[in-house]
Amino acid sequence: MKILFLGDVMGRAGRTAIAEHLPRLRADWKLDFVVVNGENATSGHGLSGDHAKLILEAGADVITLGDHAFDQKDMMGFIDKEPRIIRPLNYSKAAPGAGARVFSDARGRKVLVAQALGQVFMKRPFDDPFSALDAVLKQYPMGGAVQASLIDIHCEATSEKMAMGHFCDGRASIVVGTHTHVPTADAMILPGGTAFQSDAGMCGDYNSVIGMDKAEPLRRFITGMPKSRFTPANEPATLSGLFVETDDKTGKATRVEMVRQGGRLSQAGPA
Repeated sequence: MKILFLGDVMGRAGRTAIAEHLPRLRADWKLDFVVVNGENATSGHGLSGDHAKLILEAGADVITLGDHAFDQKDMMGFIDKEPRIIRPLNYSKAAPGAGARVFSDARGRKVLVAQALGQVFMKRPFDDPFSALDAVLKQYPMGGAVQASLIDIHCEATSEKMAMGHFCDGRASIVVGTHTHVPTADAMILPGGTAFQSDAGMCGDYNSVIGMDKAEPLRRFITGMPKSRFTPANEPATLSGLFVETDDKTGKATRVEMVRQGGRLSQAGPA
């Protein structure tokens, strides 16, 4: 199975890049399944229902969220109407929606998609992501209940993301980090057959400070004083993510490549 994961969509620039590039990538790379993290797609803060529809119509099979899952208030109701949107498993027991679901590709192959929030350096405490994902992976083993599985681990600390990769090694097809908006150069297949990357990067304008227009972040770093709200940068965006091929019988990864399409970081994709 050919699976594409795209990192955090950042504002209008990220949405535009998704709409312009994803349909082409889906056709050219003969993708079977696409997952997009959309938690910053609406003004850099959360995801609205309308923008979720845009990403899904562009070719995403599933959208994952993150710690900003419900910054846009309409998502509180929209997520229950749209099963293709996944919020973090350990966000809150009172949160609407689901943190893990099984989906089907066009050939009927089953794909588990789950997301969890990390605990290290996050702004608020969340439940243990390891035990939350452990229960899901036991319920949906690869080569049995599902043909592939993808875990989006949304957190600050590189060490926590790496620990999750090794914790899930051999039990998930893909473990990929999101949240920090900076792509890491460590895409690999772990010893047990799990494709891993510490952070997929963002789908946004890289002439920025992690997707935000440079002026206000620079002011705050230099002076320690805020003057205005952060606003997303809006020059042409790069789609950043991870391309993985998996074995249908075992669910294990057989190929992994970092993806950079459009904008400032563009590179050739899978041949």
